[in-house]
Amino acid sequence: MQTARTGDRWMLRLEEQEEVIETLSEFAHREGIRAGAVVAGIGQVRRATIGYWDGSRYLPQELTVPHEVLGLTGSIAQADGAPSLHLHLTAAGPDYRAVGGHLLRASVGVLMEIVVEAFPGRAFGRPMSESVGLRRLDLEPGADV
Repeated sequence: MQTARTGDRWMLRLEEQEEVIETLSEFAHREGIRAGAVVAGIGQVRRATIGYWDGSRYLPQELTVPHEVLGLTGSIAQADGAPSLHLHLTAAGPDYRAVGGHLLRASVGVLMEIVVEAFPGRAFGRPMSESVGLRRLDLEPGADV
């Protein structure tokens, strides 16, 4: 991965076969990003698994052929002392039809270009919401609600 930084914004270039979630998690850990946003992402995934939340679980769909990434967005928070990413992917395959959903797993095809913006001095949380069954973004962890 290559990175370039200006202020609180990074431009990342992920290389072929890098795992997207693992690489972004390692990047957030290394840079100390405890609150951030994946603002944009383009490129190609070789393989990916996206999910649709049906209200109680993710229904996975495998993308087994390379797809062009039309958009990658999400948030970076902390859960159990480690980076917690929530990412959504929109991609198009050889039939030019777009598919999208919650990113469960993806490996980079040729490359991916991703913009990350940090919120310095902040730490977003991602506690488990028992009523929803998912970890939800908490912009004010520890604040009395």
